[in-house]
Amino acid sequence: QDEYKPDKDLSEVDLKNAIRVHHALATKASDYSKKSNVLKLKTADWRVFLFQAPSKEEMLSWILRINLVAAIFSAPAFPAAICSMKKFCRPLLPSSMTKLCQEEQLRSHENKMKQIVDELAEHKSHPVEKSLKSKEAEEYRLKEHYLIFE
Repeated sequence: QDEYKPDKDLSEVDLKNAIRVHHALATKASDYSKKSNVLKLKTADWRVFLFQAPSKEEMLSWILRINLVAAIFSAPAFPAAICSMKKFCRPLLPSSMTKLCQEEQLRSHENKMKQIVDELAEHKSHPVEKSLKSKEAEEYRLKEHYLIFE
């Protein structure tokens, strides 16, 4: 709501409250009906932000620009940590600029999407008894939540 002033330095509070857009995705908030021209931003740490634009055209412009910047700062994920306990760990998402060109990055995302879809199908084909409150059931739930989010 404050007016942007390019000559003004960013304060520590500004930096602390900044939203990190690496591995984020902006989409139209079609499940939100209280206001019009609202976009949803899902971040790498699973936070969700809603922003209202003045018009539909501007909302679509914001979505396009946010996703472009997010793609630039979304280097491919590092493999998840490995441990002997077979515990599920999310992969590490670096916030550095990608070294891939747009075509390579698109192919990388398409391959990752196919891999996640296959992994989710495999995961769902071996369900854990839902009545169990064990570590195994919690691990199953966490992995499923991650795969669906991705």
